[in-house]
Amino acid sequence: MPIEIDIAHVARLARIELSERQLADYRAQLGVILDHAARVQELPTEGVAPTSHPLDMVNAFREDIVRPSLDRDEVLSQAPDATDGFFRVPPSLDNE
Repeated sequence: MPIEIDIAHVARLARIELSERQLADYRAQLGVILDHAARVQELPTEGVAPTSHPLDMVNAFREDIVRPSLDRDEVLSQAPDATDGFFRVPPSLDNE
């Protein structure tokens, strides 16, 4: 059950440069993984309860405790750039 994935397109979205050799290697590896996942879909699962993880775990809750925090103005005064009570940072992605 071959599944077509445009590895080069995915690499561009992730902003990763890959050589032709790497593209071919990843295409083969991903194909094997996706074929295996497709085979798992064929298993009879009637009567099997859905689960998010195999262990019976629960969250350990605790009471929230209000504690003093840092002074906002003091923290912002130490930032290289702050406007209207917020930190200003350079953009992380180019606008394309």
